[in-house]
Amino acid sequence: MRIIVAILLLSLAIAFPAAASVCRTRDGHQICILSIQRSAKNYWEYRADVSVDGVKGGTEVYNCRDRVKVQKDRVVPFRSDDPGDLVCSFFKRSS
Repeated sequence: MRIIVAILLLSLAIAFPAAASVCRTRDGHQICILSIQRSAKNYWEYRADVSVDGVKGGTEVYNCRDRVKVQKDRVVPFRSDDPGDLVCSFFKRSS
């Protein structure tokens, strides 16, 4: 009996990391923000890992002021099906 209680207590003492992501459905696609970090220097820029319909893309920089995303070798404007709007709306700007 003591062994069962000890195992139960040990299993409750272990904290597993949370795997939370913000997901929205837009135009029939499920867009999830897997991780997001706001730039300390430019408050309008976010570095985010995003998945669309379960397919994870690489880390990209979203410039919410100019409405473009900065990829490795180019700058691309947001499209209607782009996750940029979701990324830019993640943090509410207080004024």
